[in-house]
Amino acid sequence: MNNRIGVIGIVIEDLTQVYKINDLLHQYGSIIVGRLGLPYKEKKVNVISVIVDGTTDEIGSLTGKLGTLEGVNVKSALTKQKDKN
Repeated sequence: MNNRIGVIGIVIEDLTQVYKINDLLHQYGSIIVGRLGLPYKEKKVNVISVIVDGTTDEIGSLTGKLGTLEGVNVKSALTKQKDKN
């Protein structure tokens, strides 16, 4: 299966979920190219963007698990073109 490159946007409204999110990101570390996390203290949320390079199954599995967490909103966008490598 070919890899796709994409971004996963995570908005965390329930800050008690941060440890679970970090654990999941660690589990999927092999497909993560980079991440940027920013606390938005005025709104009491955290926002994380994660750049990924993996199969649609791998990326879907990660976003699916993140999406089941209460107080966590997840969206992803992937390249339409499959990796040529």
